[in-house]
Amino acid sequence: MSLTLKQQRLITRSSFFLLFLFAPLLDIFRLDLYEGNFILFGFDWTLGLESFQRGEASALEATFNIVTRAFLPVLGFIGFGIWLAWRYGRIYCGWLCPHFSVVESINQLMLKASGKPTIWEDQSLPGWVKQPIYWLWTLLAAVGIGFLWAVSLLTYLLPPDVIYQNLFSAALTRNQALFIGVATLLFTLEFLFARHLFCRFGCAVGLFQSIVWMANPKAMAVTFDVASGDACKSCIQACDNACPMRLNPRKRKRHMFTCTQCSECIQACHGVQNGKGLLSFEDGDSDSVKKVIPIQQAKESE
Repeated sequence: MSLTLKQQRLITRSSFFLLFLFAPLLDIFRLDLYEGNFILFGFDWTLGLESFQRGEASALEATFNIVTRAFLPVLGFIGFGIWLAWRYGRIYCGWLCPHFSVVESINQLMLKASGKPTIWEDQSLPGWVKQPIYWLWTLLAAVGIGFLWAVSLLTYLLPPDVIYQNLFSAALTRNQALFIGVATLLFTLEFLFARHLFCRFGCAVGLFQSIVWMANPKAMAVTFDVASGDACKSCIQACDNACPMRLNPRKRKRHMFTCTQCSECIQACHGVQNGKGLLSFEDGDSDSVKKVIPIQQAKESE
């Protein structure tokens, strides 16, 4: 049986979240400030300038090492990111980004606590019963994940065995404790009050993906089937309510600048419309993209 988009995304997000946490611990990738170089898959990743510094290599050899070990890998990584964003938009955000996983998780807890996905929402969403006890779980989740992230980020800079040993033995240095404490506080505040706002307005990676995506008229996008738009009249705006970024998925692409391609709106629409949803992922050069107009405009044209 094929997996739904929600199940597929749960697998990719969970896997990448675990990778984010354990990459330093497993020496998959980290910067070791003690050694002054990166660690990549268990090996030291340097610019190979040691021989040049000792006078054993020429300037040409040093330049070759810099190009092959720094510029080419970085350009390749950036090039792949540009292609991915050009073709699929902010798919990294919706399908991999650890921060967006936190956004959605905290949103769900706040929905259960208050009926609203964020404290900045004007009204409760339909169908949600307020359960104030979930405010406690929301706070614990924000603090817990904030602390976990603070420790994980520190292990990207310092040897993980040193950090975890100091942490478990309550022997953190002043700077280590200060880093973890301040980072935990900042992450907790951001998770509670500005997590989706950061994704929309503060994330440089997300902004970069959005700009590249908007420049490609043939990129994949969530599209609205105007021809079947009458079915929306009896809906409770399920797609709007499901969007973690608080967007209106039925509008034109330029209004969906921060769409993460998470497919939550598509699945919500399919659920309300008994499997025959009006939203779908389509390429910009397909016929269905011609149907992407605001629902208000569709009603005016009737």
